[in-house]
Amino acid sequence: MTCRLRELIRAVRACKTAAEEREVIAKESAAIRSAFKDEDNQYRHRNVAKMLFMHMLGYPTHFGQMECIKLIAAPRFPEKRIGYLGLMLLLDENVEVLMLITNSLKSDFENTNQYISGLALTALGNIASADIARDLSSEIEKMMGNANGYLRKKACLCAVRLVRKCPEMCEGLFPHLQSLLQDRSHGVLIGGLTLIQEICTLYPRAVSKLQPLVPVLVRMLKNLVLSGFSPEYDVCGITDPFLQVKLLRVMRMLAADREDAAEQMSDILAQVATNTESTKNAGNAVLYECVLTMMGIPCEAGLRVLGVNILGRFLMNRDNNIRYVALNTLAKVAPIDATSVQRHRNTIVDCLRDNDISIRRRALDLIALLCTDQNIRVLAKEMLNYLTVSDPEFEPDLTEKLCGLVAKWAPSRKWHVDTMVRVLIIAGNSVPPSVLPTLVQLISSAPELQIYAVHKFFHAIMQDRTKPVLLQVAVWCIGEFGELLSVAPPGDGGDPLPTDGQVIDLVAELLAHENPTLKGYCLNALVKLSTRLAHGVDRIKGLIAQHKGSVSLDLQQRAVEYHNLFKFDEIRRSVVETLPTNEDFEEEGAAEGGAAAERRQRQNLLDDEEDTAVAPVTQKQQTRPQAVQHSTASTSSSSSIMDDLLGLSVPAATARSPAPQLSAMDLLSGLTVTPGTSGTGFMQTVPLVPDASSASASQAIQVYDSDGVRISFVCAKDPNDHFSATITATYANFGSASISNFVVQAAVPKTAKVTLSPATGTSLSASGGNFITQVMRVSNTIVDQKPLAMRMKISYTAAGGPITKTHDVTNFPPGI
Repeated sequence: MTCRLRELIRAVRACKTAAEEREVIAKESAAIRSAFKDEDNQYRHRNVAKMLFMHMLGYPTHFGQMECIKLIAAPRFPEKRIGYLGLMLLLDENVEVLMLITNSLKSDFENTNQYISGLALTALGNIASADIARDLSSEIEKMMGNANGYLRKKACLCAVRLVRKCPEMCEGLFPHLQSLLQDRSHGVLIGGLTLIQEICTLYPRAVSKLQPLVPVLVRMLKNLVLSGFSPEYDVCGITDPFLQVKLLRVMRMLAADREDAAEQMSDILAQVATNTESTKNAGNAVLYECVLTMMGIPCEAGLRVLGVNILGRFLMNRDNNIRYVALNTLAKVAPIDATSVQRHRNTIVDCLRDNDISIRRRALDLIALLCTDQNIRVLAKEMLNYLTVSDPEFEPDLTEKLCGLVAKWAPSRKWHVDTMVRVLIIAGNSVPPSVLPTLVQLISSAPELQIYAVHKFFHAIMQDRTKPVLLQVAVWCIGEFGELLSVAPPGDGGDPLPTDGQVIDLVAELLAHENPTLKGYCLNALVKLSTRLAHGVDRIKGLIAQHKGSVSLDLQQRAVEYHNLFKFDEIRRSVVETLPTNEDFEEEGAAEGGAAAERRQRQNLLDDEEDTAVAPVTQKQQTRPQAVQHSTASTSSSSSIMDDLLGLSVPAATARSPAPQLSAMDLLSGLTVTPGTSGTGFMQTVPLVPDASSASASQAIQVYDSDGVRISFVCAKDPNDHFSATITATYANFGSASISNFVVQAAVPKTAKVTLSPATGTSLSASGGNFITQVMRVSNTIVDQKPLAMRMKISYTAAGGPITKTHDVTNFPPGI
């Protein structure tokens, strides 16, 4: 004999261990199995109820599935109620025995007891499979027209399940939707609207067929908003907010891309937004759904502003749930109507001080969407102020977001550097590593900013040496531009400048830091300072030598190689020269983000307008090594390294024919030469100084003169192609030593293209004994905006060994 359900619950609760509980359940399960064997069991419904309790505890109850089906077929309501409950909990749509209840469901649909029919509709709406949905679809459509409102509501919700399983059934439900929306029962209306919403989601083509229902929906919502007090449907002073929310959702779906439908809704949306009380949560729910509808349809701008103002009021609510919803919604609205959201910027920034971290994070995301080059100064200042008091949990998120916004929207390079120094000082331990290459690129590409930046970082780390990223950027800057520390920055108050010894002392102190990455930066800085500072070379050499036995393989290798460089001063100076920026000369085919290009263009324009950002070129700057003074300086390294550093896109030259040996007299007389391969090619006249007759067609310029090597270009416009030109390059050597393996490679910006023909030779005699010519075909797509720019890489072998240099050609005549 099994016990009662209450007794089983009491026995389980009395168990002190899991083993005791398992023993009680096992004993009762055995008793239930024995009882199920008796076909004439009057306590079957009680045993199934106990089995449902075991199921909730997590014990296996599959042995009772058939008993649930037997209870459904029972004549009385108590047995059916437990049977349908067990059916929905113990079975799912994939169980094969579920097909056995199809006839029982049909029978219960026609039962005179509305609650039995309701049980059948509820069960079908929860576990119906696709096959059962097709078999009983006609029965559900019939129930949707039942005279009983309770059953009509149940049938609508059951139809939602059928539509999910069989979307093709939507067509058969269209005739019933109009009548459902005319029902006086709010329960039936909510059920019908839920069904319409599901049909629009699963069957997008149905939206156009359901759009004629828009006037009906507008009228229903208007009646709800303007109706008086109704005790039956009143919730906190709002007439049936559940129905209002459902109406607004369906209206949004039907008018998402229809201006005529949106125009019909404008008046009622404004009334809902104006008349709904916002002091209660029910009213806030309606207002929130109204705002979503305003933003989801092509409505008037004034209506959108009204919706954004409602969200602004939500931000001042004391309930964090409402504030979070407002921030989340404003984040969706900001890309559509940023101007309206900007009016609430101060309130949004205040949310950064909220105690709830979820509110702070959503506010931070929204601030990022509102940030522009017009308000970045204000927003960055507010975020920096909060960063000083931010809790450790939120500091990394705020720092990363602030660094990204500053890099994207900085109005000038000087402001960018100032702001990032403050960020590094305040929250340097939370700064992402990606900030370092961004600052390095910024400073290296702005020669007018380098004096200011190196002094700024030098003084920053003199005050704070606990932030790793700040130290890394500062040490790089000191190593790259250390000689500029002896030059007073613009606007300096007359403070004493650091001496060479003080600079080395600082780097030596940081070299003792425990961070191996920072030590590597310090070693790099020291070897660079050995060529940039006038004093302290021997001390630098000793500091580097101390790390030749470092336990870190990377530091040991750096120290050994750098120490060996001191044996070859010329090579060391060439190796540690400041590399030119490759900002404007990128590898052909490389893609740059539109936002980055736009930011750079905007930044350059603003830099020109900011008086304090540009430092005058002092005498000290003019005495810097050529590679440090100009971004177009030449460098000496291996060919493969230079290709990687410069990002050159160099056309491959074909096999060259032997060069004709020409005298200096030939060079001056402008002889006709024949470039090409294997004796074939074309005749090209190379006048170094064109006569008056040819001045309109070609122009000669000298583009390079260093160490006796001279290069001149003769530029001739293509008469048949406005964007194309032919450049004939002439290479000569007026030095005292002959040159061999002479090769010139060229790269142009992405807006242009260059093709090099084979040169007429690779050897240049001393004192101008001969010359080499090479024809270049260029195409400049922005010829009407600015002339061509070109970067050359010049490689040759002279008496001292292989030499590689780079040079930028920026004096092309207009129209090339």
